[in-house]
Amino acid sequence: MGVQEPRCSDEIYLDANATTPVLPAAVGAVQEVMQELYGNPSSTHITGLRARHLMESTRQLARQVLGTDSGHLIFTSGATEGIQTAVVSALSAIQKDSNRLNKPRKLLLYGATEHKAVPNSLKHWNALLGIDAELLAIPVNHQGLLDLAFIRDHAADALMICTMAVNNETGARQDLRAIEEAIRSQNPQCLWMVDCVQALGKMPLALSASTIDYAPFSGHKLYAMKGIGMLYVRDEAPFSPFIAGGGQEKGLRSGTENLPGIASLKPILEALLDPEHQCFRSLDTLVAFRAQLAATLKDAFPGLVFNNDFGVSVPTTLNFAIEGFASKELLDLFDAANIRVSSGSACSSGASRSFVLDAMGLPAWQSEAAIRLSFGPAMTQAELDAACDRIRQAADALKFSCRHPQQLRPEQALKGLVQLKSGADCCYLLVAGHKAVIIDPVAPLVERLVQTMSCQHLEVMAILDTHGHADHQSAAATLRQRLGLTDAELDPLGWPAAAPQGPLALPCLSLGELTLSRMATPGHTGDAIALLLAKGDTIQAAFVGDTVLHGGLGRTDFASSDATALYSSLRALAQKVPAKALLLPAHDYHNLLFTSFEAEQRNNPLLADALSLVATMDAAAFAARKTALDQALACPQGASEIRCGVTLGELHLRPEQELQVADLARFEAPHLIDVRESHEHHLQHLGNDDSAPLSRLAQYLLDHEDDAPLICYCRSGSRSQVAAAALSRLGRQAYHLKGGVALSR
Repeated sequence: MGVQEPRCSDEIYLDANATTPVLPAAVGAVQEVMQELYGNPSSTHITGLRARHLMESTRQLARQVLGTDSGHLIFTSGATEGIQTAVVSALSAIQKDSNRLNKPRKLLLYGATEHKAVPNSLKHWNALLGIDAELLAIPVNHQGLLDLAFIRDHAADALMICTMAVNNETGARQDLRAIEEAIRSQNPQCLWMVDCVQALGKMPLALSASTIDYAPFSGHKLYAMKGIGMLYVRDEAPFSPFIAGGGQEKGLRSGTENLPGIASLKPILEALLDPEHQCFRSLDTLVAFRAQLAATLKDAFPGLVFNNDFGVSVPTTLNFAIEGFASKELLDLFDAANIRVSSGSACSSGASRSFVLDAMGLPAWQSEAAIRLSFGPAMTQAELDAACDRIRQAADALKFSCRHPQQLRPEQALKGLVQLKSGADCCYLLVAGHKAVIIDPVAPLVERLVQTMSCQHLEVMAILDTHGHADHQSAAATLRQRLGLTDAELDPLGWPAAAPQGPLALPCLSLGELTLSRMATPGHTGDAIALLLAKGDTIQAAFVGDTVLHGGLGRTDFASSDATALYSSLRALAQKVPAKALLLPAHDYHNLLFTSFEAEQRNNPLLADALSLVATMDAAAFAARKTALDQALACPQGASEIRCGVTLGELHLRPEQELQVADLARFEAPHLIDVRESHEHHLQHLGNDDSAPLSRLAQYLLDHEDDAPLICYCRSGSRSQVAAAALSRLGRQAYHLKGGVALSR
């Protein structure tokens, strides 16, 4: 079967805080400039003068919109350049001022929820210019509003303070007047930058009436081209050109001006100044739009919670989470429905959770599951209605994978092994016939597990833990209560006391032709066990808790740990479990899904030495090295998760493992593995014949033991890359379709 492409339908774009489409009027203005007004604004001939007139008339419009009848207004390439220019200007002036440079305490303050461009710029230039100031984040409350008392307490020692008008993830709107009073009451000379990128067109600005020293803006956040921005600089504020050269922009910013970008700004600014303009909706209309979207989301996804307080947010941003769903799962669901949303800032690639929501003190699951839905002031009622219809379709599709709490209609009966994750915590579901065993349940997955049991009409045989977890409380008791199960005759890890001996000469549970055997593996904790999954007398997989992790071994510095016992457990487990059998840890910090003793011995020198047939290391030597390793990898104070003992560099596929569609022809009889979920297949009207979502990939390996090439694909190439990396680490011949089906048409 070939790679199936998604059925095309109209895109619903709800990621305006990342960027916006260019308005038709702006496109027209750009086209006119490129065809008719292509002169250099610095030239003195008529063509150049016309270009300069366009540039200066746009600047005057911007002054009216921003309320800047004084000060400089400089065209830049965007907000990041504006931030750099502001920081360099401020710190260069401080560097030359011995009174400020030699203060006993020097602070550079920034909001804890500030865009990363700000603290990273402060850190960079602070070091490069030798200011040697202390960077300090200003805390925020649960609404995302800055702590004014903290500002007052620290402003006297501040060289520069950086805040933002509107947050890009939550839409939280800061009270700039109150911040100004907190700063100026303590330090009238402190330099103050306000990131106004998300404020343009969403709240009134009167910059010249304030003591704001620097304010950067970006055009592409409000329907203009990418690559154009503005920077306001107060008359009294120090200024140093960030780009020197030919002296354009009156020597403030050299380089030939981006006239097409400037032209794209002009119709946007005109629309903002015209209350009768038909392009941008009024504030009341935008508030009503948010209310309609919020009601649709709450109705479509019972249990949804909003992470931002609408009372202090601009109406164009909604930030929400749904318990039991990671943000990546929701992104894939919405994208399959052709709805474009974001998991947070598009500039924070690679982040697994939102630092903004963490700073606001929200629970970890909300930060990990956060979705940002944002629209622009040009949204129409028709577009909004279409978006709401599509959101309902996306939610409805969840019933095909047992994920919708009120509509459960699976297309396929669940069987075999399912791997569920909440952050780095792994929970496993083992299904045979109508019986199920749940291993290492965690609280955020309880609702999903209950839904799955009901949806699939499964009888739960046991709910087991592999050890007493130090980093979280097992959800086994809660889950048993929700499912109406009794705790009678169970050991502390949930194992039935009456379980008989099985074919592996260990206590076991029978699930059809499969058995699950219990083997003691003390070391990481005194009560640690491994659960061996066997077909007949052949062990196919082992649930190993934290005894063996991807790239490491479980910590042995807990009160109940014993490094010498871990040595014995590892050797006994390796003698019992085949080298290529899957090992399924209780934590997956690197998204590697599964491992094996063979893979770990290639990647973990300590484990390789411990399992060596020539006995190069005894228990005492192992314990000494393990203790030193635990000490060297101790978690930093205040760390939110205990993940020490694991060191693993970023995994990269080789170039030849990343395929284009045309490359598929060179393979003979490969396994094509679609790692998308059932609800995505339903939304895209695809079949499920070759489907093996990441949660089912381990079972796919158990069902396909041949050595055929494995070619993974998904919507964007993101999940298929994860799958191919995990399979490749096992030693399998694995590839993935780069860019996914989204780029294969």
